Amino acid sequence: QVQLVESGGGLVQAGGSLRLSCAASGRTFSSDAMGWFRQAPGKEREFVARLTWIGATFYTDSVKGRFTISKDNAKNTLYLQMNSLKPEDTAVYYCAASRSPVSLQKVEYWGQGTLVTVSE
Repeated sequence: QVQLVESGGGLVQAGGSLRLSCAASGRTFSSDAMGWFRQAPGKEREFVARLTWIGATFYTDSVKGRFTISKDNAKNTLYLQMNSLKPEDTAVYYCAASRSPVSLQKVEYWGQGTLVTVSE
């Protein structure tokens, strides 16, 4: 059974940092695209960042220059380093993986989510 388990969320003041982790089990994702999505209260889930199997990264405009996505294939773990956090980054963050090496258009696996709250 494939599982994605996020951790690292919490409460942080504006301007602070957090690092989210997503530990995968049941399948190796070294050849697949993985990424992060988020869902703020009352809003739809949105794309945040994507990492292709060869290490190319893509970000939504609002987090460019502040967030960094990375992966440790040996640990089968995906990360999201979030710096200079803003109150508008408050959301539940979800780890996602597909069976495509580059695309997350069709997400096959979702984590359960981890809450990030950024205070003023």
